[in-house]
Amino acid sequence: MTIDGPSGSGKGTVSRAAARALGWALLDSGALYRLVALAGRQAGVGLDDGPGLAQLAKASDIRFGSDPSDQEVVWLDGKEVTGAIRTEEAGNDASKVAAIPVVRAALLERQRRFAVPPGLVADGRDMGTVVFPQAEVKIFLTASAAERAARRHKQLKEKGVAATLAALSLEIAERDQRDMNRAIAPLVPGADAILLDTTGMSVDAVVERVLGVARGRLSI
Repeated sequence: MTIDGPSGSGKGTVSRAAARALGWALLDSGALYRLVALAGRQAGVGLDDGPGLAQLAKASDIRFGSDPSDQEVVWLDGKEVTGAIRTEEAGNDASKVAAIPVVRAALLERQRRFAVPPGLVADGRDMGTVVFPQAEVKIFLTASAAERAARRHKQLKEKGVAATLAALSLEIAERDQRDMNRAIAPLVPGADAILLDTTGMSVDAVVERVLGVARGRLSI
């Protein structure tokens, strides 16, 4: 199952909950691009250096896991970097890196290797159109720009990170434009994707809708 959508649409939270409910593996493709960008910064590789970043995408030791409270934990080359890749700066870096064709190509097979029995929930922006075009269930989540900015503001506030709604709204708008207009694998719903506007919906309600679709399509 693929769950695509723009920043702040809730796809990460929904994907984690759906994978847990189904007992399936989870692919957070956005985290991969954030990790490549972070690896680039740590290695002194410019975020416009396609070949250099592609090499890091292929060679970096990346691991995903969870702590005893079932919270996400991410490691890059043996170092825990969960907090470092969840900042607004990391998100903007990832959007820039994701627009580079050789980086996307370097990560393509790495992403496809996440597909293991009994199933996979793949969260991203081109999961249903490029990475797993054969997926039987494709969901495209969206929400109003104002709601997405408000959600992100709430998340950052809960983490003790200072941010303004105005700045977040601008960053989300800029990221949307980059993601939708990039030359390769732009952010668009697949022709066979189910569109779900999550504006005003609770996380639980969205998860139930997504699970309902999956169970109906896959008879699980």
